[in-house]
Amino acid sequence: MNAQHDNSVKTTNRTAPPTGAGFTLIELLVVIAIIAILAAMLLPALQGSKKQAQGVECMSNQRQMGLGWQMYALDNRQYVVCSSAGGPAKDTLNNYAWTKQEEDFSDNSYNYDPSVDIMTGPLYPYINSPKVYRCPADTSVINHKTSTGTVQLPRVRSISMNFFWGGFGGQGAGDGSGSAAEWGNNYPVYMKTTDLTVPASPGPVDTWVFIDERQDCINWGNYMTDMAGDSPNVPADYAFDEDMPAFYHENSAGFSWADGHASIQHWIDPTQTCPPLMTDSSSAGAIGGPAANGLAAPRDPDVRWLQLHTVRPIKPTVE
Repeated sequence: MNAQHDNSVKTTNRTAPPTGAGFTLIELLVVIAIIAILAAMLLPALQGSKKQAQGVECMSNQRQMGLGWQMYALDNRQYVVCSSAGGPAKDTLNNYAWTKQEEDFSDNSYNYDPSVDIMTGPLYPYINSPKVYRCPADTSVINHKTSTGTVQLPRVRSISMNFFWGGFGGQGAGDGSGSAAEWGNNYPVYMKTTDLTVPASPGPVDTWVFIDERQDCINWGNYMTDMAGDSPNVPADYAFDEDMPAFYHENSAGFSWADGHASIQHWIDPTQTCPPLMTDSSSAGAIGGPAANGLAAPRDPDVRWLQLHTVRPIKPTVE
């Protein structure tokens, strides 16, 4: 008789290994608090890095603008482009304006489409990248209406040219209106790079060509430094009239210079660094910055710095 074998499977009771206890509410709150503290510590550093990167890009843009301006002059017997188009009397020079655009916040194609004006200007063959004409820190946009709704488009330009390079199609500041009518006839327009002789000008190293302008002030292609109080020097008369420099990059603005170098100028007086009054066309269709109707800035060191690096009077007044 064969022995019967028990082939049944023997089972054993096994219990799962104990799992670790979860975080308590207090531990979770502590972790969240630590993460928040670290984020708060890192955020300013990240923002500073972003601003620094934008400043580097701005400097690069300004240098390209300055070099393009120089190359144009080399190809044209040292004649330079005009900072703005003028009236009918100077039509022959209007085609030599670096831009004919009068930038604002309206939904007009010249504000957001570089092919309308920027790309048709005399400098574009030398600076053929539209993004160079706009500072990366400029936040202004156009609310452009399309068949499907409204989209925000960046404006084409945040850079303006020193008015005294060619003026309004060859016309000087005295031919205009406003405060410039009082002092404008005593200042020249430089039509050639060879006009930058000292003391008739600040000289190539100290005469700026392009500037980053405040996004709520920029309009024509020129930036006309208000020379009131320059000659004779009366600091109480310093002012901004329509034009004001940008305050990007830690209250600074980018510049290109007649000798080809670029720089960032930090502003000392906080008066001009107030937030922009408008950043898009929801506010207004026209420009209305702080200096739209004139802005007195007595004894402002930044006004004086601009005056000393912009132009020299035809008949200096002995102080």
